[in-house]
Amino acid sequence: MGMWSIGAGALGAAALALLLANTDVFLSKPQKAALEYLQDIDLKTLEMEPRTFKAKELWEKSGAVIMAVRRPGCFLCREEAADLSSLKPKLDELGVPLYAVVKEHIRTEVKDFQPYFKGEIFLDEKKKFYGPQRRKMMFMGFIRLGVWYNFFRAWNGGFSGNLEGEGFILGGVFVVGSGKQGILLEHREKEFGDKVNLLSVLEAAKKIKPQTSEKK
Repeated sequence: MGMWSIGAGALGAAALALLLANTDVFLSKPQKAALEYLQDIDLKTLEMEPRTFKAKELWEKSGAVIMAVRRPGCFLCREEAADLSSLKPKLDELGVPLYAVVKEHIRTEVKDFQPYFKGEIFLDEKKKFYGPQRRKMMFMGFIRLGVWYNFFRAWNGGFSGNLEGEGFILGGVFVVGSGKQGILLEHREKEFGDKVNLLSVLEAAKKIKPQTSEKK
C-alpha cells in the first residue's frame, strides 16, 4: 500500500503541476510601455556601416506597426511575420510603415527571416523593446497545450526554422501613432507562438493621424 500511495501521490502532483502550467498563474505579467520609454530606445540599421538612431524616428511622421521579434530563426516568429506582412498592402494604403526589431544579429538569421517579413528590420542591442520588464518563458513552455497547438498550426502552415540565437525573451507587436499620439496597440507575447490579432492591428493603424508639415 505504501508504494501505491507514493505512486498515486507522485501522479497527483504531476497532474497538478501540468494543470497549473497550462494556466496563467506562473506567467509573468507584462508591464505596459510608455511612449516616452519607447521613443528613447537606441536602434541600429543592419547596413555595412550601421547608423544608430532613436526609435521615435520610426513613427514620428506616419506612425508605425512594429514587431519585436523573439527569434528570427523561430518558425513561430516567421509565421507571425508572414501574417503581419499580409497586412502590408492595406498599411501602405493608410501610409503606415511596417518595421521589425531583433535583439541580436548573428550569421544569416536576419537575412533568412527577411523573406517572411515585408518591412525594414533594425537591431535593438539593449533589448529595450522587450521591456520595460523583460519576460521569459523557459522550458515550462513545452508543456503548455497552447504552445503545442501553436507548433502544429505553424508546421501545418509549412513554416520551418532553426535553433540559432536567444529565444526565451518574449516578443510582441506595437502600433504607435504619429508624433505624441501614443501607443495605440501593445500586444505582449504570452507564450511561444501567441500571435497578435491582425484585425486589431489594422483597426489601430486606421486611428493613426499622420503629422502634417506646418506652413511657415
